[in-house]
Amino acid sequence: MKLAAVWLGLLMAGHLHGQSLKPAQKAPNIIVILADDLGFSDLGCFGSEINTPHLDRLAREGMKLTSFYNSGRCCPSRAALLTGLYPHQAGIGDMVQDKGSPAYQGYLRESSATIAQLLKAAHYNTIVSGKWHVGLVPSALAHNRGFDRSFTMLNNGSSYFNSEPIYNDGRTVTFLLNGEKTERQDTSRYLTQAITDFAVKSLEELRSSPDPFFLYVTYTAPHWPIQALPEDIARYQGKYMQGWDALRRARFAKQKQLGIVDKSWQLSPRYSGGKEWEKLDASARDLWDTRMAIYAAMIDRMDRGIGDILMKLKDIGQDKNTLVIFVSDNGGSADTVKEWAYVRQKNGAPGSAASIDSYYPEWGNASNTPFSLFKKNTHEGGIASPFIAWFPGRIKAGNSGTQVGHLIDLMPTCLDWAGLSYPAELHGKKLTPLSGKSLKPVLTGSAATPARTLFWEHEGSRAMRSGDWKLVAEIHQPWELYNLKTDRTETRNLAGKYPGKVKELEIQYLKWAKEVGVVDWDLIK
Repeated sequence: MKLAAVWLGLLMAGHLHGQSLKPAQKAPNIIVILADDLGFSDLGCFGSEINTPHLDRLAREGMKLTSFYNSGRCCPSRAALLTGLYPHQAGIGDMVQDKGSPAYQGYLRESSATIAQLLKAAHYNTIVSGKWHVGLVPSALAHNRGFDRSFTMLNNGSSYFNSEPIYNDGRTVTFLLNGEKTERQDTSRYLTQAITDFAVKSLEELRSSPDPFFLYVTYTAPHWPIQALPEDIARYQGKYMQGWDALRRARFAKQKQLGIVDKSWQLSPRYSGGKEWEKLDASARDLWDTRMAIYAAMIDRMDRGIGDILMKLKDIGQDKNTLVIFVSDNGGSADTVKEWAYVRQKNGAPGSAASIDSYYPEWGNASNTPFSLFKKNTHEGGIASPFIAWFPGRIKAGNSGTQVGHLIDLMPTCLDWAGLSYPAELHGKKLTPLSGKSLKPVLTGSAATPARTLFWEHEGSRAMRSGDWKLVAEIHQPWELYNLKTDRTETRNLAGKYPGKVKELEIQYLKWAKEVGVVDWDLIK
């Protein structure tokens, strides 16, 4: 066992009796950046027309993984990222409401640990800035889950300009600063920038620290309500007048050029419930163009924030000893908030604090190019994430890999890079063994990961991937079968051709579902 792992084991077991042991050499810093509802194709380096120069630079100087997965929705994905466990194992198989079983209790279980808790035991400074959303009970809050410095939003969404409620059902928007409630009523500070500011300020405070840091930056962008700074919206206004079909074709062509997708794959059919752009009148096209312009502006501003963090990293002299990972929590959204009675209906200037809107399935479908369906679904459009890893001198520049990864892999990856082992228990509580695998061998080129078997379940939508085979079904629908090597866009259902393979994979899925506590969604709604 590595020496650092021994130290961690002693710390966890309480054998040090108040003594403090520190590694002889500073371990690498780690930054994990998580976007909210960002589609697979929404970054320039993954096929988009949106201006994302800072993330594009990280991709150019680092590595992209094009077969990386999330857990399909905000809460489950955050639980998986933080703990290295499937969401059900961590207690968040759905959202933050307790649905009556351990797998769906709605907050992090005591049998799970966060990356911050384990790195903190090895003298990492730990920071989180942004959306938290893994439980509302005290034991699940960031300051009780290993983070020294924390600026967190507990909810799923918020206005980007203030703390006013966005729902009619009594839910309030709650921000915590180091565990204490704080209000964001100053409309002059855009939320994406506030999240960036706290991260940058925290790094500055650690300028002279001899210890490494773990920074978890979890932007709310581009989750609805679609709101952005006027100058950012202006850069994109009018650029989407060609419509969603043309945008999907353009992004797909760029993805082929970049090597993001295989040239033999077909673009998935347009979302069947979507409007036809050609049949819209001029005023409707203006509205739809504006919606997508606001969404693009939100991503643009997030990228600028990431640029600020990278600049501060260089300013404090830590840019050569820091691993940076960027990923999204799920695919683009099909939310139609103008049709939801429990959402406050604000119809002021689009993109402002006086407007609450989303960009709807038509543009969500374009975000998820070349895949089908959306956030909350387990088809590729819901669970595929753009993934970027950057570490100067450790990750070879310009690499792009098709190796399969998942958010559950980030915990073991961080521990591996820090020279630590995952403990059997924490603070006297037995921990559930990790479900993820370290991506360090893949990112450094020392080894490729073997064929993976991964599983998903969210509100009755379910899937598994075993090697190149994927079994998937939406709620109350029969299994579909795809060979992702030849058809990752899921255009040719092979279930009828290979019923034996369907049965074989279904047996594996049902075994996993039983082990992690999946419950029939119709019984727990």
